[in-house]
Amino acid sequence: MNCIVTAGPTYETMDNVRRLTNFSTGRLGIELANFLTAHGHAVTLLLGETATHAGEIKAQQVERFTTTADLSGKLKKISAESAESADAVFHAAAVSDFGFGKIWLRNAAGELAEVKSAKFSTRAGTLLAELVPTPKLITELRGWFPNAKLVGWKYEVDGDPAGVIQKAEDQLTDCDTDVCVANGPAYGSGFGLVSDVGHCTHLKDSGALFAALEKFIRK
Repeated sequence: MNCIVTAGPTYETMDNVRRLTNFSTGRLGIELANFLTAHGHAVTLLLGETATHAGEIKAQQVERFTTTADLSGKLKKISAESAESADAVFHAAAVSDFGFGKIWLRNAAGELAEVKSAKFSTRAGTLLAELVPTPKLITELRGWFPNAKLVGWKYEVDGDPAGVIQKAEDQLTDCDTDVCVANGPAYGSGFGLVSDVGHCTHLKDSGALFAALEKFIRK
């Protein structure tokens, strides 16, 4: 089967030397891509440029992305070229929730002025940055890949397992994904594979998760 896996972080630029990103290493997505490749699937791995996982990459095709817009562009390009041939999309990338809007400088007198620069000065005063939401790529996947099986992720730090599972169920409805993987500190150890409202299968580790996902796309 033809599979697309997104993995690792996007980043958003503040100026030409500074950026906003997250702590994703890309490991889970890379290992999922390796597992699918080892089981005979044709895999395209879209991997964040700043992913730090140093493990072997076995996917037949690897493309690097930078910003959320760049990842969006690469997915849309694949869709335009071969949307009908994509059998499954695993959206494991950690897309930045926010990008930079306006930047203001507060001088010694407390006055604010909007500034634009290729490199903001760290000596002129205090900078105040506006953070604006980035597009939610997962809401676009069904339109780009109408016939593919879509797998989303819901990683949560705060809350409890029931709350994470509820958010995963909401994703199925709101984004028209087929299954959602629940994990993170709020979920606890292992992973929850949510395939319908009230239906969550607990998987003890990544190996069990990968096997379950591979079985799912073969149905």
